[in-house]
Amino acid sequence: MPRCTARRKVEQIEFYGGQCHFVDNSAQIYAESERLARETGGHYMDQFTYAERATDWRGNNNIAESIFRQMSREAHPVPQYLVMSAGTGGTSATLGRFIRYQGHNTKLIVVDPENSVFHDCYHQKCSHLRCETGSKIEGIGRPRAEPSFIPGVIDDVMKVSDKCSIATLYWLEKLLGRRVGASTGTNVWGALQLAAQMHAEQQSGSIVTLICDSGERYPDTYYNPQWVADNIGDLTDALATLPKW
Repeated sequence: MPRCTARRKVEQIEFYGGQCHFVDNSAQIYAESERLARETGGHYMDQFTYAERATDWRGNNNIAESIFRQMSREAHPVPQYLVMSAGTGGTSATLGRFIRYQGHNTKLIVVDPENSVFHDCYHQKCSHLRCETGSKIEGIGRPRAEPSFIPGVIDDVMKVSDKCSIATLYWLEKLLGRRVGASTGTNVWGALQLAAQMHAEQQSGSIVTLICDSGERYPDTYYNPQWVADNIGDLTDALATLPKW
């Protein structure tokens, strides 16, 4: 894992008997994982290649089926948009495939943080792009277009600045009374932009995204004002754009 991984995550792995092997940036994890597996007689599971085939995207209680089952009770049961960030790309692949398999009139929008290649990969139609600087939004954003990322089932990819992701994290904490992680901030920022667009166009409908990580693992980073000031920057302008509820 990258050396900058949140300390709480490292402690949890070690608590359960795991051993953490650190690299300087996320682009190095692939070769190191292969080397460690080879030298220890282990097996490199490679979630970045196989995530998109780990679940049955046609149904069988996958995440997409669960979303549409829950939405069936809502006023607008078929969402106008599903908004999802990408780490391996496996979740967006499942969502996009399910939407098309079921014939839903729903658009899948992937939100991508800074220092990640998914946005450019999608818009430039190039799967060979690389980024040497790792994402500061843990859990999402990758230095390469992972094999599990399937652009053909996505309708658009939206770039989200780190400041907007972290500002939305704080906004959600006040709104929900609980701490969420930065990838959730990225998701919700994207959903809010689409909601503003729909409102401006006088459209009605539903938008679905996920609270996909807890904020309890990040007291030393995202919930540490000094760390945010040093690594993300001033959030004033981003906070000012969020709804005042």
